[in-house]
Amino acid sequence: MRFSPSFLDEIRDRVPISDVVGKRVTWDRRKTNVSRGDYWACCPFHGEKSPSFHCEDRKGRYHCFGCGVSGDHFRFLTDLEGLSFPEAVQQIADMAGVAMPQPDPQAERRERERTSLLDVMELATQFFQDQLQAATGAKARAYLRERGLTGRTIETFRLGYAPDSRNALKEFLAGKGAGKEQIEACGLVVHGPDVPVSYDRFRDRIMFPIHSAREKVIAFGGRAMSADAPAKYLNSNETELFHKGNVLFNFARARRASQGPDGSGTIIAVEGYMDVIALHQAGIENAVAPLGTALTENQLDLLWKMTPQPVLCFDGDGAGIRAANRAVDLALPHLKPGRSVRFALLPDGKDPDDLVRHEGREPFDKVLANARSLADMVWMREVQGGGFDTPEKRAELEARLRQVTSVVADESVRRHYGQDMRDRLNAFLQGSAPFRGERRPFERGGRDRGGRQGGFRPAGGDRNAGPTTISDRLARSSLVSGQQAAPSLRESVLALTIVNHPQLLFDEYDEISTIEFDHRDLQRCWAAVLNAAAANGPRLTREGLVEQLEAEGFGALIGALDQQIRYARLWTATTAAAPEDAREGYLQALALHKRTKALNWQRRELERELAHATEEGDLEAVPQLLRTLQEVQLEVTRLENQEAIIEGFGVLSGRVKGPAAR
Repeated sequence: MRFSPSFLDEIRDRVPISDVVGKRVTWDRRKTNVSRGDYWACCPFHGEKSPSFHCEDRKGRYHCFGCGVSGDHFRFLTDLEGLSFPEAVQQIADMAGVAMPQPDPQAERRERERTSLLDVMELATQFFQDQLQAATGAKARAYLRERGLTGRTIETFRLGYAPDSRNALKEFLAGKGAGKEQIEACGLVVHGPDVPVSYDRFRDRIMFPIHSAREKVIAFGGRAMSADAPAKYLNSNETELFHKGNVLFNFARARRASQGPDGSGTIIAVEGYMDVIALHQAGIENAVAPLGTALTENQLDLLWKMTPQPVLCFDGDGAGIRAANRAVDLALPHLKPGRSVRFALLPDGKDPDDLVRHEGREPFDKVLANARSLADMVWMREVQGGGFDTPEKRAELEARLRQVTSVVADESVRRHYGQDMRDRLNAFLQGSAPFRGERRPFERGGRDRGGRQGGFRPAGGDRNAGPTTISDRLARSSLVSGQQAAPSLRESVLALTIVNHPQLLFDEYDEISTIEFDHRDLQRCWAAVLNAAAANGPRLTREGLVEQLEAEGFGALIGALDQQIRYARLWTATTAAAPEDAREGYLQALALHKRTKALNWQRRELERELAHATEEGDLEAVPQLLRTLQEVQLEVTRLENQEAIIEGFGVLSGRVKGPAAR
């Protein structure tokens, strides 16, 4: 019996290959990474003592680096157990819970018709490619050149042009022997009871072929050349070959790229065809795009089949944030252990095509490196723009977070999401301001009604005076209560320089907006700074920013940072510094900050690997891990000792040594 490729694909996709192979081997615990679908075992095809047999769920393939055998689900069963191919298909179908197809002459006829439709689509692709290179395609070629596409990229994606004629494609296909019913079934012409004579669906458009997972052209997207066209982008309609919600543009090519040494298993979902193509030309080949609509559940499943944690990339404007929030709601119910998504938000007003065309791939790589977790996106969405200064509002926030996380179907993931949100909420509410202006018991200075020491009072103030009005978020910080350590000098430089020179934020936005502070109060203050920048744009002044921060309760924090900076004589962070000196000092502090963060992360990872190797008795790995850990620790110590260099940033610039230099 002949099985259709679509049936074989369906049962392969439903059954992880590790489920098939795992019944016959024992996975090596040390080398296997279950969350990534990456498995190792001793090869069942030849005797060995160390595991060289590799199995990947993402690829649906196995390979032994010892004896060289490789294959898929069916090959494993036919080669290892001697099953016939139909018997192997039957076994996988049973595991998938899919009934075997019965001999069906009509089904076989439909499969033949489907194959013939693919032939028609291939002819149409060649026609569009030829038209792009002909005289009629001059305007389209000029447009593609303006968009920065090379001839090689155009050829790689098989871009074409549909001429401005009602019947050019239809007549071409008819001349090649394609029947009327086939042309209509491919969605290449507009037809129906209300259309006396069918005509070409795509006219005067740049054509983007859309491929199936098996790299056959199954549909087209067309970009209008005329500004008066009713639709800028037009896709093929639903056909026997094409179901828009089940397809991703560039799926097959991105899957291959993600499996290569540079892909590291990552898949990036962007919003449009041109974004994918521009990223490919810039060397980022593992990008896909939905077809002009919001990401669907089936498309998200396709992403997860390629990688356990795809990156969803959205424009940083309001529409992009709304699309990202829709993707949050789409993904949450389907999370599983080791399976999630991350979100990369582009600078406002930029899309991937703009970014890499004008600035190269480095800015886009930075956007990817700063991608946020799904939990971060949930938290940011729920607290954004909210005031939580009453018990009712805080209870409402808590209820919303509980409701959002309750949709996660997997019990384990749902439990961890609930705990994560509770931890964030507790930390956040400790810094809210429900008692702004109230005198609170057990604060330093003054006395409460019971005669106990209480109330905060500035140094040198009247002992009998009432408490100074401060926000609750600051009353809980180290600057008042001593419960949290003061910000590091480096973090104080990073925060206060921007407050005193806000134009820096717009000059170096991509670098500066992604800073992560360790100090809790600075984290909240920084969020307020970014909100002010977003609301005011380049018109933001120091006076306006300080006024807004004081209104939100950060006045005392800013004053404390200013004292700390002046005591350390770090004049580049003060208002006295010239803009160019402030910028140079800031970027040096930022480089040191990022390097320290990266080293501390590397140190934690090495400590984790060392603990794992010790537990597993991997004595060969321990000495090398220890040496590497010592090297990293030495570098961390060296950078910590260099903290004093911050004091000399102005000196290093050769222009500023404090106000006296002016």
